[in-house]
Amino acid sequence: MRGPRIRIGIVGYGNLGRGVLAACRQTSDLTPAAIFTRRDPKTIEASIPVQSVHELPEWQKRLDVLILCGGSATDLPRQTPELAASFNVVDSFDTHARIPTHFRKVDQAARKAGTLALLCSGWDPGLFSLMRVLGEAVLPKGETHTFWGPGVSQGHSDAIRRLPGVRHAVQYTIPLPAALRAVRAGKGQGLTSAQKHRRLCFVALEPGADRKAVEHAIKTMPHYFAEYETTVRFVSESFLRTRHAGMPHGGQVIRFGVTGEGTPQRMEFHLQLGSNPEFTAGVLAASARAVYRLHRSGHVGALTLLDIPIGLLSPHAPDRLRRQYL
Repeated sequence: MRGPRIRIGIVGYGNLGRGVLAACRQTSDLTPAAIFTRRDPKTIEASIPVQSVHELPEWQKRLDVLILCGGSATDLPRQTPELAASFNVVDSFDTHARIPTHFRKVDQAARKAGTLALLCSGWDPGLFSLMRVLGEAVLPKGETHTFWGPGVSQGHSDAIRRLPGVRHAVQYTIPLPAALRAVRAGKGQGLTSAQKHRRLCFVALEPGADRKAVEHAIKTMPHYFAEYETTVRFVSESFLRTRHAGMPHGGQVIRFGVTGEGTPQRMEFHLQLGSNPEFTAGVLAASARAVYRLHRSGHVGALTLLDIPIGLLSPHAPDRLRRQYL
């Protein structure tokens, strides 16, 4: 018997928000109820109601889960704890070094309000996080390596666009082939993320902006670029809009280890994405389903995908999962 449809609110309507709307429409149990924006709602064309974010309190009884589609640099650190004080929420916070602080703030707000918040959902953090834990659990004697790209990082691109003087920007994360070969051969011991990747930034400036100042701000940005080989190329906005409008991405998690008396073993999980935001949106939609189910069973506070039984992400009932997927 089919359960009730889950009413989803979408906060933010950029690339990720549009992806969430499309993802909800591909499911049988998620109903996109409304979009909430900081822009003038009249400027957004959508097939569901578009509201100002200031109207969110009026929707508290009309929504089951909010999916937050803002950026990790400045939006989610503020929005997620604020909205978790009134709603069940899912976010895609992806600044790895700041996850513990973000988790504590949201957990405190959600526990006080009796709501449930699933944080840092997506593919990394998210699905890749699951694979890192699984790889180490299965091959305890070994080393795990994560490679991102080649592709566009939404979080890093957003962080550049927040800088003064930047009109538009796109950032590509590119794995270094030599590092990838070393890891697959079991010779990647001690390689850092910065030794496995480089970053390529295409930036369109506002009129009169200082190129040197913007380049310095990008290359010294902690948690994003400071540790990496980073190239900044200044281009026109039209060049970005026409040549770099796509959102491809991907990457892989590799666990190389040994079992028994030294038998080499390797696990890999690989993603090749035609659209980063659309794929991320699919993970967020599945996460909202799990949040709804867990909150109905009494769970409150903050969680990540590491805390979610995988069957709760699926629209199918447990007996069907056992018959068809186990």
